[in-house]
Amino acid sequence: MTPLAIRACTATSAVGPGRTALANALREGRSGLRRNDFGRDRLECWIGRVDGLESVELPPALSPWDSRNHRLAWLALGQDGMREAIEEAIARHGADRIAVVVGTSTSSIGSTEEAYARLDEGRFPDDLARLQVHTPHALGEFVQRAAGLRGPCITVATACSSSAKVFAQAARLISAGLADAALVGGVDTLCGSVLFGFNSLQLVASEPCRPFDADRTGLSLGEAGGFALLERARDGDTGLQLRGYGESSDAHHMSSPHPEGLGALMAMRDALARAGVDAADIGYLNLHGTATPANDSIEAAAVATLFPDTLHASSTKGWTGHTLGAAGIVESLIALIALEHGELPGTLNSQTPDPACGPQIRFAPQRADIRYAMNNSFGFGGNNCSLVFGRA
Repeated sequence: MTPLAIRACTATSAVGPGRTALANALREGRSGLRRNDFGRDRLECWIGRVDGLESVELPPALSPWDSRNHRLAWLALGQDGMREAIEEAIARHGADRIAVVVGTSTSSIGSTEEAYARLDEGRFPDDLARLQVHTPHALGEFVQRAAGLRGPCITVATACSSSAKVFAQAARLISAGLADAALVGGVDTLCGSVLFGFNSLQLVASEPCRPFDADRTGLSLGEAGGFALLERARDGDTGLQLRGYGESSDAHHMSSPHPEGLGALMAMRDALARAGVDAADIGYLNLHGTATPANDSIEAAAVATLFPDTLHASSTKGWTGHTLGAAGIVESLIALIALEHGELPGTLNSQTPDPACGPQIRFAPQRADIRYAMNNSFGFGGNNCSLVFGRA
């Protein structure tokens, strides 16, 4: 594929707002996880909660969209010069030629939960009777208005691969000539449906998650938001680029990956082929690495099939928790940080390697000058996406 330049990127998660907070937390081994203090009925678990969302205020023109999800989107858009980069892109291309492609798994369903909990004679209370926050496409509409853009607008909802697949969708829109640039990203926030839904699947650990540890017991849920601005790379461009993407569907089970990792392998191979690089060229792989017993071992087996033992691969969910529809953008940012600074994160909280996982799975951080990095994001229903990033 033709490389796409990444003109700006940012992520806000439990470790703090913006890219510097994320890079510092990775470097310092500082987790954003804490004991669950969200909601009235509290599960015994650990969560990655973003501080201060309750006090974030949207500007008056955007107030009809007020929800926890859109407050986080607004907060994330305000970091790392993202708004300035969008304005510069509008000056280059025009607002009609810039697409918005964002991912989420639950959108603003937390507000919908509250509306049903406060039903007034069968009707939503007046302060929550706002259609803007009760639709799956709410995030896309909000981000488009908040950014002042008027191009194609898409909300991707493929569970945990949502905000990785936005890079692929944006690349296709630009390649097809339907847009000259794209604001991509993802936002997902904590809510009852997420916490109790994953708990009902027996996937939530009572302790901080330990990806790929032999004694792992499940995942820690988190919330996050992030964005990246993409456009065609110009001759002589230097800096970070999207070099390839691969997507696949297991078509195996509603919530379990294919036991032999066939979908994961297909996505990773497709991303490498589209980037025109070999598996040995990848210096860092951010794994999906949820810390659930089945998913980690299947992903590790797929990685061992494709990559040499020298690969440095890790899961970073011990820092942020599993941020679901935002995992793709947050962990893509971590791969980009590894490319920028040569600091390859380890796997926080994990101490005892699972002998079923190969030597590519690293618990300790490492410094290395790398040219290519990959991010894996795998969602329910076997929606898989792998991305290859590079430095020009």
